Amino acid sequence: MLLSGIHPPITTPFYPDGNVYHKKLEANVERYSRTPVAGLVVLGSTGESMLLSDDERRQVLKTARAAAANHKVLIAGTGIESAVETLRLTEYAAELGYDVAMVRTPHFYKSQMKPLNMLSFYRTVADRSPLPLMIYNFPQVTGYDIPAELVIELAEHPNITSIKESSGDVEKVRKMVDGTLHIKRSATVTETFDAVTPRMVKAATQGTGPGGEMVPVTALAGNAKPSSAAVNVVGGLKTRQKEVGFQVLIGAAHRLEPSLQAGAAGAVLAFANPAPTACYEIYAAWKEGDLELARLKQQRIAKAAERIGAGLSIPGMKYAMDLNGYYGGPVRLPLLALTADLKAEVEELMADIRN
Repeated sequence: MLLSGIHPPITTPFYPDGNVYHKKLEANVERYSRTPVAGLVVLGSTGESMLLSDDERRQVLKTARAAAANHKVLIAGTGIESAVETLRLTEYAAELGYDVAMVRTPHFYKSQMKPLNMLSFYRTVADRSPLPLMIYNFPQVTGYDIPAELVIELAEHPNITSIKESSGDVEKVRKMVDGTLHIKRSATVTETFDAVTPRMVKAATQGTGPGGEMVPVTALAGNAKPSSAAVNVVGGLKTRQKEVGFQVLIGAAHRLEPSLQAGAAGAVLAFANPAPTACYEIYAAWKEGDLELARLKQQRIAKAAERIGAGLSIPGMKYAMDLNGYYGGPVRLPLLALTADLKAEVEELMADIRN
């Protein structure tokens, strides 16, 4: 599955009393679906997933799935400390129609998290998971940093397709990319090389009969000459195959451009919650080969992304969302709302970053 582009790990809206505000979640997802982001991550760290009950996690997954546009890749954060519980939530996400399971590194018993523990955990989950897995490494929060060598070894598993690397270590990104260059897999994409998932294919076939038809690319262009190149036409969806390897997505918006230069395929960026288009513009400029523009776009958001994303964290991110027309709203205890001084700082940082 192709995972290039920008994916915001969406926040979980709450009422002032702490209950999940599902209507605001729907509204945020519908608005993100109209932006140029490639997909959405539900129940990531920015979604305060650790502070939700199991039932709340399931309801958030259900609400977001129902509100999302069919053409956006949907990634479910299903990592829980045990393999058994991780699989239960992953299976539920698959039933709803999610495309990828993002599984963070177990860390509570971090002194026991040796290479064999991690290999056993991820391989066991990957063996049984109905969804392809994305490893999720966020050492600033977990206190555990999965080594690049271990990721390279796990990448050999056919159902472990990617990693979200949130350490901000560009050299580690380069090392993982270089160490997995030999892995070659086939991914279904659109004619313009956007991601296609089984859920998207299913949506395209609804009401169109039994399925797609293989036709030559030249025939689609109105040329009847035979061609070995072909696309698969499913309903109104025209697809082709693209070779992809193990995909490294980064999680530090202030390091996006250098990480793309190091070989990252895309990013899962908390800062894309208040500023999806500003983040996408960096990726788009890099994709077009305009490295100078990519650097300029990176400089535009660097200070705000680092201070709000890494410094003020979820309370800062939610307030920045409120400034940009999304619903951020309150955080859930033990997190606390920003003080007036910190709100003023966020307002200044976001003054020219409107999405």
